[in-house]
Parts: sequence; C-alpha cells; structure tokens
Amino acid sequence: MTGLRRRYPHLKVTLAVGGWNEGSANYSAMASSPQSRKQFVHSALEFIQNYDFDGLDLDWEYPGKRGGKPEDKKNFVALVRELREAFDGRGWILTSAIGAGKDTLEVAYDVRALAPHLDLFHLMCYDYHGAWDSRTGHNAPLHHYPEGKQENDKYHTTEYSVNYLLELGAPPRKIVMGVPMYGRTLLIERENSLEEDKLIPPGFPAKDKGFPGPFTKEDGFMGYNEICLELMNSESYMGNDSSGKWEIGWDDASKTPYASKKDKWITYDNERSIREKVKFAMEKELGGIMVWAIDTDDFHGDCSEGGFKKFPLLNTINQAIIQVIEDQENVIPDNKHEEKHDSSASILSVPILLVSVISLLMPLFNQ
Repeated sequence: MTGLRRRYPHLKVTLAVGGWNEGSANYSAMASSPQSRKQFVHSALEFIQNYDFDGLDLDWEYPGKRGGKPEDKKNFVALVRELREAFDGRGWILTSAIGAGKDTLEVAYDVRALAPHLDLFHLMCYDYHGAWDSRTGHNAPLHHYPEGKQENDKYHTTEYSVNYLLELGAPPRKIVMGVPMYGRTLLIERENSLEEDKLIPPGFPAKDKGFPGPFTKEDGFMGYNEICLELMNSESYMGNDSSGKWEIGWDDASKTPYASKKDKWITYDNERSIREKVKFAMEKELGGIMVWAIDTDDFHGDCSEGGFKKFPLLNTINQAIIQVIEDQENVIPDNKHEEKHDSSASILSVPILLVSVISLLMPLFNQ
C-alpha cells in the first residue's frame, strides 16, 4: 500500500490499529502504566518505520467502555502525548478515530487535552441507528427531526456530534467528518392491514433484527454496492425475495434516503445525501471528509446516479467539495478570492489512506 506514493507522491498512508471487533480491554491494559505504554510506542515506531508508513491512526473503541475502565480517559491522553513526543521530528501523522455518540464523547475523550497532540480527529458519524433498535431509524442522519415529529433524537445526528465535539474543544480544522458507504437493514413489524407496497417511514416498529447482503453476508449490514443493485432491480438481487419492489423515500429533515419492501427496511446514504454532508462539513470549516469504507462503494459502477461510472460516492465527495469552493468564489469580493480559495482548498488538500491492521501491534506489545 505504501508503494502507491510512487504514483501519487502527495498521498499519505497511515497505519490504523484497533477497531470495533478488537474491543477495549487490551488497549485499556496497555495504556494503564507508563511501562506498557512505552512498549506500545516502541512497537508502533518500529512497525511504522519498517513498513514506511506516514503515521498512526488509533482506533480504540472505546476508552472507558466495552471492557475498558474509567481511568482510560486520562490514560488515553497520556498515550497520545507520548506517541506525539516520539513522532516529533519524524514528520509523522498522529490521528484517532473517535465515536460520535454523546455518551462516548463524554466518557472516552478529554478533547481539550488531546487536541494539541492529535493532527486529526476522525469522527465516526454513522451507526446512530440499526438492527439493535426497536424502531426504524437512519444510520447516519445529518439533522434531527423538528419538534413534534417522530424520531426526535437530536443527539443521534451528524450535526449534533460535530457541534458537540467543537464545544468540547476540538479545532474545526482538526475534525474529519465520517461518511458511511454502507447502510443498515432492519426487519419491520408490518400489520396485516398495512399494504405491502406502502413506504414505511422512520420510527416504525422493528423486530430488533436485520438481514444480510449477498456479498458482505452480515445481518443488519449492506454495502452501498449491494444496496444500489438491490434497489435498482425490480426482482430481489439477494435471491431470497423475488416478489414485489422496493419503495424508496427521502427524508428531508435528516437529509437521508431509505427504502422498504414487505417486512424489510434499509437506511443508507446515496449521492444526494453525500452532497448535503459535504456542504455541511465545509460550512463548519472542518478539516475534511473520511469514508468507511471504499470497498463498499459501487466500485464496479453498476448503478451510479450522477454520471460517475465507478466509485460514485467517493467521486461525489470530491465533486461536491469543488462545487462548494466554486460557489463561494462566485459570491465573495474579488479582493477576497485568493484568501477564501486558500482556506477552502485546505480541506482534503493532503489525501490520507488509512491501512487498517487489526490486532497487529498488541501481539508485539504482549511479547
């Protein structure tokens, strides 16, 4: 992967460690003492240097939760500070993937203490709702419903997460907003009297269970490449439900699409919702956009909406950034063009490729 820089010299390739499946207990133990942190830092330095990475992304999910301890919050700050001290003079990038939920932000992170040492906060603005819920809800809503509407949960939105992280002390230019290239699936509780072709809205009773896609094969999860093919075909692409068709809706409050068919419900992002999110990120003057994950975009180009044959969601992000910059330049005074262009262009000016390595440095630490 680091060899890509020969073709794209401006590309930064960083090593990502951790992840949801790794959990928190091992990282909690590692960060608990100066000696164990020192050993981890040494392992990280050695691995980054040996394999010619440009830095490290910490994806500890999450300090103080999921098997962690209350003291993880301060220990994580110590770990990040010690990594930064070791990285100084090497030109390496230090970033962290952080949870977007209000409770996670409060329990896991001392944001003001982390901010001087991290180059970027990778804010994971997705998985707000899914098959674990008793009602249908959007995977990654941008905004919340107005008062009086169903699903009025202002804490479970991209907008709230970004604003709260700013309030906690993260500089806007250090926040990279996460956008999902996947959706969540649910099975719904249809009443016998309800027409099978009726579009089911958010907030509808669900069975606390999802269904898988044909390739990812994970209950409650489908890649965008699977979703777009499923919705594009009148007969089910999954092969287990060939009758009926999908009803597709757009929620103008949350700025996200959704679809239903019989007892199935899908929440996802498409090119339209991606454009809304890019516009929001640039209005907030954030540091950039990240995606999870490239391999669930429509990489074959089977069903793009906006003219991009392959990777339509990724290309939509780039196009939307350019469009917002052009729109800004068209409404500002001539003597401010250069200043505004320089400011806007800093978003994604240095593309970063994260190479995820799960459970890689922990064995080195345990030796």
